[in-house]
Amino acid sequence: MTKRRAVIAGGGIGGIACGLALARKGWEVEVLEQAPELKEVGAGIQVSPNGMAMLDRLGVTPMIEGTLFEPEAIELRLGRSGRRIFRLPMKGYAQARWGNRFIQIHRADLHDALAQALRAQPSAQLRTNAKITGYVRERGGASVYLERGDRVFGDVLIGADGVRSEIRQQICGADRARFTGNVAWRAVVPVDALGDNAPPPFGVIWAGRGKHAVTTRVKGGTHVNFVGIVEQDSWTEEGWSIPGRIEDALADFGEWQPCLRAVLEASSGLFRWALYGRPPLAKWCDGPVTLLGDAAHPMLPSMAQGAVMALEDAVVLAEVLDQDSDCVRALQTYEAQRKPRVTKIQQRSAANASMFHRHTGLAQLATYGPMAVASRLSVGAIHRQQDWIYSFDAGA
Repeated sequence: MTKRRAVIAGGGIGGIACGLALARKGWEVEVLEQAPELKEVGAGIQVSPNGMAMLDRLGVTPMIEGTLFEPEAIELRLGRSGRRIFRLPMKGYAQARWGNRFIQIHRADLHDALAQALRAQPSAQLRTNAKITGYVRERGGASVYLERGDRVFGDVLIGADGVRSEIRQQICGADRARFTGNVAWRAVVPVDALGDNAPPPFGVIWAGRGKHAVTTRVKGGTHVNFVGIVEQDSWTEEGWSIPGRIEDALADFGEWQPCLRAVLEASSGLFRWALYGRPPLAKWCDGPVTLLGDAAHPMLPSMAQGAVMALEDAVVLAEVLDQDSDCVRALQTYEAQRKPRVTKIQQRSAANASMFHRHTGLAQLATYGPMAVASRLSVGAIHRQQDWIYSFDAGA
């Protein structure tokens, strides 16, 4: 029997994971990345138990054990005063409640592990400097055309090419991603450079008026990862990652807790990027062509589910394609299974961003007061709100 062939546009976490999932099921896979080298930029990410279940299924978990960090807890605090609103246990608790760990890791470390696993698959090929200009449906599949003139055919074409996806524009029509009114800062700093001013060694969300920050540990716990989200009226910069000035970051967060100021002052590389989104798409598929990850459902990082949803997409898509010899029908099944879940998480992520940015003391009291009481009475009361997310195993 001839092996079926998948062409994947985009070599980020979602595209590489999808290629790996399909290759492990016997597919021929070609991943096309437009950048001249396979390189993941960005900051630390949090991988919740549903994401760890996907990494287990992909056989990648052992490859990241040396670079992940498992926090004891997740906390919500006020950025200025440092007052703790709640503390949710994670280490040990996550495994018992949701069946897997909750970890923190640098995005590049996860991406490297996925790419290494993909390259080890004999039926997989990863090509860089391969910018896609469009696709055409053909009998039995689809072909993509590359900027340098190449044509690449597959039984299926998967657009995992991000929020500015070329594949999505052809499926859904020309559109522009919408600036969400939020700009993010990021920095990664060695813990040793901070002395006694290091943020707590677990995940902390620091909430404030019109902004919030998140501090985590990456590189096996040896580095602090800082992400700060600030409301801003407009964004005119070109590019995804713009070098930032320490004085500008301090203007946003310098009056918050000393440990946050210390991270910013110790940073040798501060970057900013705009957060873009779009409403849920009417459709993801065009015959043998579909979308995955941010190309299908970009979301704010306020639930730490963007990369995790891409991992879920990858595993679900591979499963349905493996179970149905009719690729077009399988892609429709994938969309029907995934769209309700990711749409709900998109909406919750936007709501969380607003919740962390309460603009008045009264609004903060009304929001955080009940949360503080609930966490003291029963940690499970808050954890129950995460059960539908964290208990999900897309490959089960």
